[in-house]
Amino acid sequence: MSNKAERIILGIDPGTNVMGYGVIRAVGNKAEMVAMGVIDLHKITDPYLRLGHIFERVTGIIDSYLPDEMAIEAPFFGKNVQSMLKLGRAQGVAIAAAIHHDVPIHEYAPTKIKVAITGSGSASKEQVAGMLQRMLKLDPEEMPKYMDATDALGAAYCHFMQLSRPDTGAKSYNGWKDFVNKNQKRVSSGRKGETD
Repeated sequence: MSNKAERIILGIDPGTNVMGYGVIRAVGNKAEMVAMGVIDLHKITDPYLRLGHIFERVTGIIDSYLPDEMAIEAPFFGKNVQSMLKLGRAQGVAIAAAIHHDVPIHEYAPTKIKVAITGSGSASKEQVAGMLQRMLKLDPEEMPKYMDATDALGAAYCHFMQLSRPDTGAKSYNGWKDFVNKNQKRVSSGRKGETD
């Protein structure tokens, strides 16, 4: 990346009830927050309509801010399979919106984002939000009600920090074919043990 090139980075924190987004503008080694907020999905009960709403809202955010890249938090692996499935679908729809707009995607594990922002992989959401507030010089009134927004801003800021260190181990995709090639285990069908 050129030291003076301006980059707009969209961060997404996937969620099925609340999805966070954060947008930063990076010029050289300086970054500033452009926007952050949440897509509130609580009132939409139909799971498929929720996915459609996520696609529409992420598309609207992309159209508004024209990001050069998207950084998305990878789903964590929990014990509740249904929750993981729903979260994976939400993440996939956000990825689809970015691919639809030819926005390159970079995926970061939650611990990678926490380490990049706070230096600790076990940092709390509050610690991540506090560090972002200091690093981006945000006023207290700019801090959101939902920490999903600061988590998304954290994904964007983590990617900004990695721009000067391209070999980060983060997954990035430049289209559907690239996504499929890099995720054979996630997209192949008929695997042993799969059920409907």
